[in-house]
Amino acid sequence: MLDPAAPQLVVNSRVLHVSWLPADPDAVAALVPAGLRPQADRRVFLGQCVVDDASQTSGLGAYDLTYLGASLDGVDAPGGTIPGGWWTHYVTSTERVLGYVRMRGFPAYPGRTTLEVRAGTLLAETELDGVPVIRMRCRVGETGHVIDSGQSRYLTRRDGQLLSSVYPYLVEPVSPFEVESVEFLEPQHPVYALRPANPLTIVAGFYSPRASFAYPGGLTVQPGDAGAGERVEVSPAAVRRPTTRVVHRPVRR
Repeated sequence: MLDPAAPQLVVNSRVLHVSWLPADPDAVAALVPAGLRPQADRRVFLGQCVVDDASQTSGLGAYDLTYLGASLDGVDAPGGTIPGGWWTHYVTSTERVLGYVRMRGFPAYPGRTTLEVRAGTLLAETELDGVPVIRMRCRVGETGHVIDSGQSRYLTRRDGQLLSSVYPYLVEPVSPFEVESVEFLEPQHPVYALRPANPLTIVAGFYSPRASFAYPGGLTVQPGDAGAGERVEVSPAAVRRPTTRVVHRPVRR
């Protein structure tokens, strides 16, 4: 079992990250816990990642993941330009990664994520219980000489405490990049609350066939919460797992 307080590095993964305005802003706000505030526009973010080979990680092995959540107000990443995020769902394909992130407070579920590019079209799909729940289609080009770098902040909750971690990243984005459609395929599934508005309004997004990032070492209690600012130890704990066809076309803001 991996030490949940140990950092982990991932290099040259394939990553799609998109943010949009939601169909039901109140439903998104209801997913954000007390002590945190959603962005005024209730924007939602989604990331999908595939790590093809164990040699691309420092100990996680090959895996894939999807994360979803609500962007937050007042807890920006370092630099103050990227809003922090509250994860509502974190779907990953291996027991190794599932155990690691659950012990870090992630709302983690087993599932599969695929990213396939054919003839300039990226098809991204997330499955839970063997059933596709999210499907995205994007127009993608090639990478150039641009490398984007920075840090993202994501918050989780463990043992009643809000935990804050900062994730450094380096990505080589493709150009052009355009989200053509987003489908939330299962109206009865909890992720449906995060579906985009119709017409689809994209706030930001990129696709990178070579993206590197790190899970930071240790966990820090979010300032304003009990024990704020302290490093906390984490240990295994049981995490209960709860037991869209809507197609949206984008409108640029």
